[in-house]
Amino acid sequence: MAGATRSVALDGLRGRPIEVEVDVSSGMPGTVIVGLGDATVSEARDRVRSAVVNSGTGWPEHRVTINLAPSSLPKNGSHYDLAIAVAVFMAKRLVPAEGCADTVFLGELALDGRVRAIRGVLPAVLAAAEAGVERVVVPEANAAEAGLVPGVEVLGVRSLRHVIAVLTGEQPPADDPPVEPLETTQEAGWSSRRVDQLDLADVAGQDDARLATVIAAAGGHHVAMTGPPGIGKTMLAQRLPALLPDLDLAASLDVSAVHSVAGVLPADAPLLSRPPFIDPHHSASAAAIVGGGSRQIRPGAMSLAHRGILFLDEAPEFAINVIDALRQPLESGTVVVSRAAQTAVFPARFQLVLAANPCPCGYSGSVVERCECTPVQRRRYGDKISGPVRDRIDLHRVLRAPTRPELAESLACRRTSARWAEDVGSARDRQRLRLEPYGARLNSEVSGVVIRKELPPTTPARAVLEQQLQGGKLSARAADRVLRVAWTVADLVGHEQPDDDDVSTALALRRGTSIGGALRERLQAA
Repeated sequence: MAGATRSVALDGLRGRPIEVEVDVSSGMPGTVIVGLGDATVSEARDRVRSAVVNSGTGWPEHRVTINLAPSSLPKNGSHYDLAIAVAVFMAKRLVPAEGCADTVFLGELALDGRVRAIRGVLPAVLAAAEAGVERVVVPEANAAEAGLVPGVEVLGVRSLRHVIAVLTGEQPPADDPPVEPLETTQEAGWSSRRVDQLDLADVAGQDDARLATVIAAAGGHHVAMTGPPGIGKTMLAQRLPALLPDLDLAASLDVSAVHSVAGVLPADAPLLSRPPFIDPHHSASAAAIVGGGSRQIRPGAMSLAHRGILFLDEAPEFAINVIDALRQPLESGTVVVSRAAQTAVFPARFQLVLAANPCPCGYSGSVVERCECTPVQRRRYGDKISGPVRDRIDLHRVLRAPTRPELAESLACRRTSARWAEDVGSARDRQRLRLEPYGARLNSEVSGVVIRKELPPTTPARAVLEQQLQGGKLSARAADRVLRVAWTVADLVGHEQPDDDDVSTALALRRGTSIGGALRERLQAA
């Protein structure tokens, strides 16, 4: 006797269809699972056996062989439990094969037969839909998440008895509500919902840094802020999400899939509509930031910040290998985590915001406290953020304590986040229309070849850039990044093409010097 059902194996965010085969044959009683599964998959034989027995059906008193095909693909996780149990019922002729022919089963079984919530339902259902599957059976706690995929019928179940009743056309039993969904209390705080209400107008002074924050939001550029403690670096970083528009549907599904695989997708709001704001502590390990895991590879903070913001406060306090791990994702927008038996690829197109003190004590250049750090200590502290990482950051700001006249001027003309968000939205609309033929949405995503050949600045602006290149003040990559920022400045002030004033503003932003030009005039007129 044999039975077969379908499930999905997740490799990073990519799902692959899996056929779950069960054969009940004569021989010594025993249960064997084959198909290159990990320890969690091997333990499924005990979970499934107990769930089947406690659901009112006996386990076959014969040799039971369970195969997860293809056998060459590594498999991990507990979501195969439900597919294995249904295949056993099919082998015992208790479930018709016709009802399972075009159905994917996902879910972990409790020993009493209840169906527990699992991670990665959204990417698994997306993969099932791409494979032509018309129906998926998932835990009731994951039904809302699975329902985000159009064109697929979703059946949320509470127990194994519930599944069997549906497949045989009987009345579903009155089971208790499902157990609590996956714990997401800690990671659910990594969301822009907790900072969306913060206003840029709350920051006193720091006009240049506020302008840099707006430019970063408009073009998706990376930012590094340096200054003594309490100067406003964290305040500015936390107010950046309020300037960003909502995610479109494609980006929402992309971000929600990453959070689903990580097990941090809120059960009450499975579709994330706001850009995530991820701010890990400086003691976080490389695996927590990049991603990893001994059994199942899970995405790290870089991937959780996909289409959002990754804020590293006290950046020099992070381990050097963590900072250096930013290099490749900042260029490619992906993270590749390799293990001996598996390689997972996660998206990681985030906006990086770094905040750092000028020295170990933090008071270099401060008028309030005296710095006692030696020049060697200051240099070593700054060198913890390597040159290649700094070169990939478009906007650099050095924050200093504002004077009384600057504070008075700032209090008189502080522009709110809501008003700046309108300008950011308009600038992004201009970028989307201009960059759509090149497969990009933001200026920060445009390739260097396109920005040079297809989107050049005005002739005077080009002369400014060439002068910087010939003088050895900019590298070729830095010149491309300056041009991307110049396009963002032009989008904010309404220029059809970056002029020399926009390029000068972009150069000042990169070098950390004072910002002038039309954008500064707009701030003063606000």
